[in-house]
Amino acid sequence: MEILSMIKAMGQGTGLAHFTPAHIIMLLFGILFIWFGIVKKYEPFLLVPLGIGCILVNIPGTGLMSPGGLLFYNYQGIALVIYPPLIFLGVGAMTDFGPLIANPSTIILGAAAHLGIFIALIGAKLLGFSIAESSAIGIIGGADGPMAIYVATKLAPHLLGPIAVAAYSYMALLPLIQPPIMKALVPMEERKIAMEKMRPVSRREKIIFPIMMIIIVLVLLPPIAPLISCLMLGNLIRESGVMDRVSATIGGVFLDIITVFIAVAIGSTMSAENFVNLQTLKIVTLGLIAFCSGSASGVLWARLMCKMSGGKINPLIGSAGIAAVPMAARVSHTVAIQYNKRNYLIMHAMGPNLAGVLGTAVAGGIMLTLLGVF
Repeated sequence: MEILSMIKAMGQGTGLAHFTPAHIIMLLFGILFIWFGIVKKYEPFLLVPLGIGCILVNIPGTGLMSPGGLLFYNYQGIALVIYPPLIFLGVGAMTDFGPLIANPSTIILGAAAHLGIFIALIGAKLLGFSIAESSAIGIIGGADGPMAIYVATKLAPHLLGPIAVAAYSYMALLPLIQPPIMKALVPMEERKIAMEKMRPVSRREKIIFPIMMIIIVLVLLPPIAPLISCLMLGNLIRESGVMDRVSATIGGVFLDIITVFIAVAIGSTMSAENFVNLQTLKIVTLGLIAFCSGSASGVLWARLMCKMSGGKINPLIGSAGIAAVPMAARVSHTVAIQYNKRNYLIMHAMGPNLAGVLGTAVAGGIMLTLLGVF
């Protein structure tokens, strides 16, 4: 009897004794993320660690998310809003704002592609979420993971997990989501349009830009100071020309490490207990609607600009108006080159893509300001 009791106690101490169908479902989701990252090569830096985080948190009995556990401490980088500014610092150090400076009219496309934010916000309110929760859900449509985390921690921290997962998952799956929308809305002859080479942007312009952006944005929208200041600091380090080693480190190895940490932290929010419910399904669905409608509105506005310019703008760059840098710009370029092998749109698409980063920051700042969150 004593041996049987020991065997029973040992069995109760394993994860097998506590597995539920919900745990199995989430394990399959984690494996699916890893499959997309490795086999399909859809942003593996995001999807592989996200999938691992999902798997780890759904194996009962590990205690990894309990106070003192490894994932618990890693998650504090999100909960305390440490990782998002660091991500922006790295993105700034690897980003050339030259395309946006050379063609400031692409700011319009960055604004147009954010229609999805307001569609998701309205949809969330109609589904019974509060205005603060709806605003946090709506920001998913900006396709800016760090900004989605930042706004969610301020407005709806209890929804941080599903909001972060939706934002980062759809960012990583842009190569799957956007091309069908682009091909459906842009006729064949317009997909082939080759855009003229942009004017060169001077070093002085590139140095002045981040300084002015810090002053203007922070004066008008102080709630987003942590993110915009880090973004522009990273960019100023890059463009100064006197800190090349620091710039390469921040925009390279440092950004890679923080990306892995934040992706694992997001995956660790996908526990079966908190994730398999109707509320999460609503948020994930609204996020997809926001991404699709934002991409579509950006493309349609770019088609209008194409007509107004006499056929000088390829409408495919409109989908890059969301803030997923540089994924959205890469998708625009990849689709365009299928129809014109000499049509290198990557730099042209970076203009609206960078405008999208600023547009999402402005949208988040307005939400935080109107709702009195400082």
